Amino acid sequence: MTIYDTLRALADSWGLAAMTLVFVALCAWPFRPGARGLAETAANAIFEDDHDDA
Repeated sequence: MTIYDTLRALADSWGLAAMTLVFVALCAWPFRPGARGLAETAANAIFEDDHDDA
């Protein structure tokens, strides 16, 4: 068995599982309990003026 075949078999099995896990984690990240304040700050950042002292 060549290295290519070994890596291809690994990618087809565990690689797909790892990519699915990373995808689910990245989709759930913004919905974690402590993210609301950071999300609101990021959403309103474009409306702040550079000269505002707030």
